[in-house]
Amino acid sequence: MAGQIGSALAVIAVLAALAAAVVAVLRLRARRGIATTMQRATYDVLHTAALAAEPLRAGLTPATAGKAARPLRTLVGAVGLAIIDGERCLAYDGRGTHHQDQLTAAARRAVGARRSVVLNSSDLPCDRMDCVVRGAVVAPLDSAAEAALVAVADSQPAPGLVQATLEAARWAGSQLALAELDSSRERLARAEVKALRAQISPHFIYNALTAIASFVRTDPERARELILEFAEFTRYSFRAHGEFTTLAEELRSIDRYLTIERARFGDRLQVRLQIAPEVLPVGLPFLCLQPLVENAVRHGLSRKPGVGMVSIEARDAGAECHITVEDDGVGMDPAVFGSDGPENEDGQHVGLVNVDERLRSVFGDHNGLVVETAPGAGTKVSMRVPKFHPQVRA
Repeated sequence: MAGQIGSALAVIAVLAALAAAVVAVLRLRARRGIATTMQRATYDVLHTAALAAEPLRAGLTPATAGKAARPLRTLVGAVGLAIIDGERCLAYDGRGTHHQDQLTAAARRAVGARRSVVLNSSDLPCDRMDCVVRGAVVAPLDSAAEAALVAVADSQPAPGLVQATLEAARWAGSQLALAELDSSRERLARAEVKALRAQISPHFIYNALTAIASFVRTDPERARELILEFAEFTRYSFRAHGEFTTLAEELRSIDRYLTIERARFGDRLQVRLQIAPEVLPVGLPFLCLQPLVENAVRHGLSRKPGVGMVSIEARDAGAECHITVEDDGVGMDPAVFGSDGPENEDGQHVGLVNVDERLRSVFGDHNGLVVETAPGAGTKVSMRVPKFHPQVRA
């Protein structure tokens, strides 16, 4: 009997220990929970919004609207959702697709009046027995796009659906506005590159052809080499594709430029290069380094008597590449670089402002040019370029 009691007590003790262990594990899991209910709800909303934001940031097209429609429908909690632009429905997700023509007409009126519209079942007549559509909310996108967001409901649209649709339309419109801003910046960057080419090429072409002509009779082989270098340089400078390049390609073009300039200046032009091999693949805006070198040669050394030195340095600085172009020439007034007007009478700072603006537009205001100069003290121009940046595709 005593043995049975002892066995029962042992079993009870084991069960109590297991229960205590289970409680401890549950408490530990509760303390280590991934997120609260509110945190998970916030995550779900932000994650869904991000799924819609990515295609919308590429502009409003049938393809991008098709990718954004489902997450937008999830955000507003509608049984169906349409994105309508002008005379056509760009995308439809969910139930009620047979009402597209009616919804498109309603969206056209709403966009024209620049005001939202709530539709009920009488506005959306249908003879289909299986139709669930009982109303809709039409909200013009808060942007320059002539488009609207239409949330379809299976009952009379409640105030919650109306407010959710209005906020979703306002948010989607802001994403399209950002897309237009990105597009404008890209167009501006292309225009600036074209302007930079037009600004630099007349000076360089004249000097290059003059230098080559001087060797045609005295050293035909040298003249031929210079013509080939000139051809390769101009082909790179006037290439039609890509707004970005690599540091290696930019340096290769600069080497051709300096080869031609050495033919012009002879031993007066000395060049020193210090390039870290690991930064050669770094991407940067097209023609953002060559103008700095031309500025150093043209405005730093061409007016200096005797020998002049141009130093080009690119070093590894962790997540960044630090690039410096320096000359020991005549220097310039620091106020000239900060002026907003066109190139001054003696032609200084050619291309520097252009390069500075393009660097800031791509990498941010903290990545513009840093210019150190003074009359008679030479010029040092520095830039910091991130090794990896989402906008740069060299």
